[in-house]
Amino acid sequence: MAAVIDNATHPAFEKLRSHRIGTLNLTVEEYRHRKTGARHLHMAADNDENVFFVALRTFPMDSTGVAHILEHTALCGSERYPVRDPFFMMIRRSLNTFMNAFTSSDWTAYPFASMNRKDFDNLLSVYLDSVFFSKLDPLDFAQEGHRLEFDKPEDPGTDLVYRGVVYNEMKGAMSAPTSQLWQNLSSHLFQTTTYHYNSGGEPDHIVDLSYDDLVKFYRHHYHPSNAIFATYGNIPAHEHHERFESLALNRFDRQDIELPVRDEKRIFAPVRVEQGYAVNEGEETSKKTHIVMGWLLGHSFELQENLEGQLLSAVLLENSASPLMRALETTDIGHAPSPMCGLEDSNREMTFVCGIEGSEPEQQRALEALVEGTLRKVVEEGVSEERLEAILHQLELHQREIAGDQFPYGLQLIMQAIAPMVHGGDPVELLDLEPVLADMREKIRDPQYVPDLIRRKLLENPHRVTLTLRPDDQLESRRQQAIRESLARRKAALTEEEVKQIVERARALEERQQRKDDDSILPKVDLTDVPLQMPEPESRYAGDIGATVYARGTNGLVYEQVVLPVPDLSEDELLLLPYYTTLIPEVGCGELDYLQMQDRISAESGGISASFSAKGGIDDVQKLSGYLIFNGKALARNRTELTRLLSDVFHGARFDETERVRELIAQIRARREQSVTGSGHALAMGAASQGMSPGAWLSFRIGGLEAIRGTKALDKALNDPTELEAFCNRLADLHRKIQRQSRQFLVIGENDQLSPMLDDLKACWQSVESTESARWTMAPVNYSTRQAWLTSTQVNFCARAYSTVAVDHEDAAALTVLGGFLRNGYLHRAIREKGGAYGGGAGQDSVNGTFRFFSYRDPRLADTLEEFDSALNWLQEADHDPQELEESILGVISQLDRPRSPAGAARHAFHNQLFGRTPEQRARFRERVLAVTLDDLKRVARQWLVPEYASTAVVTSPENRKVAEQLGLEIQEL
Repeated sequence: MAAVIDNATHPAFEKLRSHRIGTLNLTVEEYRHRKTGARHLHMAADNDENVFFVALRTFPMDSTGVAHILEHTALCGSERYPVRDPFFMMIRRSLNTFMNAFTSSDWTAYPFASMNRKDFDNLLSVYLDSVFFSKLDPLDFAQEGHRLEFDKPEDPGTDLVYRGVVYNEMKGAMSAPTSQLWQNLSSHLFQTTTYHYNSGGEPDHIVDLSYDDLVKFYRHHYHPSNAIFATYGNIPAHEHHERFESLALNRFDRQDIELPVRDEKRIFAPVRVEQGYAVNEGEETSKKTHIVMGWLLGHSFELQENLEGQLLSAVLLENSASPLMRALETTDIGHAPSPMCGLEDSNREMTFVCGIEGSEPEQQRALEALVEGTLRKVVEEGVSEERLEAILHQLELHQREIAGDQFPYGLQLIMQAIAPMVHGGDPVELLDLEPVLADMREKIRDPQYVPDLIRRKLLENPHRVTLTLRPDDQLESRRQQAIRESLARRKAALTEEEVKQIVERARALEERQQRKDDDSILPKVDLTDVPLQMPEPESRYAGDIGATVYARGTNGLVYEQVVLPVPDLSEDELLLLPYYTTLIPEVGCGELDYLQMQDRISAESGGISASFSAKGGIDDVQKLSGYLIFNGKALARNRTELTRLLSDVFHGARFDETERVRELIAQIRARREQSVTGSGHALAMGAASQGMSPGAWLSFRIGGLEAIRGTKALDKALNDPTELEAFCNRLADLHRKIQRQSRQFLVIGENDQLSPMLDDLKACWQSVESTESARWTMAPVNYSTRQAWLTSTQVNFCARAYSTVAVDHEDAAALTVLGGFLRNGYLHRAIREKGGAYGGGAGQDSVNGTFRFFSYRDPRLADTLEEFDSALNWLQEADHDPQELEESILGVISQLDRPRSPAGAARHAFHNQLFGRTPEQRARFRERVLAVTLDDLKRVARQWLVPEYASTAVVTSPENRKVAEQLGLEIQEL
């Protein structure tokens, strides 16, 4: 695959260099805008998915969230596009494969990606105008940032309250103990620089930000002289330059922009800090303390420093065989290693963190002694060259792999390059690791190299903070009381004129939110721009071994899966599956204990995993089928080792290391509990739809709120050695049952690797017997739900679900289009703009036959549930523009045609086929989507979305118990 290189240079830009990176199949070109000094990094690659990214260096020196609120407000209308919401409007009028904006600790970025050139140019026009010529309407600041309103906006007799999208987003984000842990640790490691502050905004500080402060920050930071442009794909750089220049840059001159960019002042003795985090009133607080240690290291943008930091982190923490990770996993000081463990290298100066959760405050010194003792032991004993080679092997594999299944590949590369560009380093060095890895391989031959790094960067580094974050069941009530008292004082001090202004602003904001702007000024694609059916990757079948083979451009990696139908399982065995699939790559195998297996996996592969996948039939969601998948990837030179590794784990994994199993279950519990504040909307939807099909029930039981509760109970039960041994025996019995199943294989690699990989499969697997035993089935599921799940959160997650149809039903396409239609036309305005939630929407899940409404980080509860019903009334009663339908169809097609990595596209095609989602069925669905009419939307809503038959679930705080009971919701304690 050759990169697209164009030597033409636009006169407004000077070319600084061009650098070919063979391992990434691209050429990096670096440019500078002559007039303003704006920088442009272009990655020329033979890829239709073109990516645009513009970042501004933003260094806030407070926690008001000014950079974050500005990121939101800048997208609310601009000089050329003076409509209220061009960003969300363009999401609907586009075939984009990615659209978003990010606020990092020291930069703010606006990226998008598209495979359609017309669409790319449309989005570029809107993004450049939004960034450099934003309107910044005060009402948009009130909506997106924060505002004071009366609880009933038109009634000054009601209490004053704070509202705003970012205000509620950050209330949700900072509900998570891990978010508080990171922010508190950063504030002590960085006493004097921007990293001391929360760039997203602390809710109590967000309300101090004024509109004038926002405008001042915009004028100072949002200038091309402070901008970094980055692009990826097959559009030549000079064509980008023509657009950058004509749409924005020609209107600016160079400006010297003062930014507080400096290194942190060093401290010369370790610091210990103890702080509290909120848990529910009356909640048990024992074994809920987090203790972490953080060190400030060198510059992230200096390649040698960066790679040494990565090497250090991998040596100590990569897996359970790494000495520090092993110490943290096996200590009785705490429950599990902290999710903070590792290297943070996106800031100007790097941070190394390790620690534990599930501890007690008095264990702080014990943790320090454990960590220091472990580090000294590594310094004394050294690290084997084989182990260091395995770590460099992981770095090479990570650099070579073409990702892009969740996030455009080009954007991932740009995100790697942005930190050095912001901080003054060389982005090309960080992308082209081959020469540096060769140098590192020489250095690790010195047995003192890594011990010296540990000694210098950690043991002898006094810039260290130990943070203890303990639970406090009174903290939230004190905070809420302080907010109520503060607002009461503010209300008492209001003049008549100020009361009038608050009421008038609320009215003006509602009028603005209800106004329908003339969106014809925005560019758009339409259905004539939709491509024909996207081509399927081609496969061939090797019948003698039962392997499906895909030849793909994988950049020197190979991928392999062993796929088995799920055997006939009892309900108890079924509920064991998520533990089984998580544990199997983490336990011992054959003669090797789990530590030796971790070393082997790291040396021979890019990781192995197991998963369980179940889907309803294409014509009946009550007919569930499921498969177990053993999955691995490796550099092509290790293809034989990968095949043997998967075979050995499948045949030889053992569950007799009981303490290891005990540690892993504790870690699973910790991860699941932490998932609530980030994924509360998905968990609420899962709870609401649990009774609508076997697949929905299963998701709720093994991956949803019931699974979180079940894991907590299991973790507690396994403190009893008898229970632990019985649990391990059940896992071993399940493994033996799975081993007897018939197998098939998926093989993905470059053409010259495929025949040798098939030979390896035959050598490892052909002599192994299997039987076609009875396959697992589930009885139909059909019941309704009304639940409120209580947990520690400052915001709510609401969901309502309806039983609908399978993917091949003739109504599935209309229901899928309906989700976007309701979100675009009603829910976005009602739930996000007016209600202040961070997000809300609706969608059809044809795998499980459900249609779900949801809200995310939502200050409201009952009102949001009412809005879900009101959306259905709006659908039937309002007049609708045919363009709204077209936009919703475009959104569905954009998702159907979303590009994947070469290996990801092959996996997707194979697993679709496995579950009966044939190319013919998908083509049929696509044609139905394109044919959906407004009458179809109204008809399917009347038929399937009848409010009396809805199921409801919310995730909320104990403070809302009475509200939930009044809504007729059954209380569930998480």
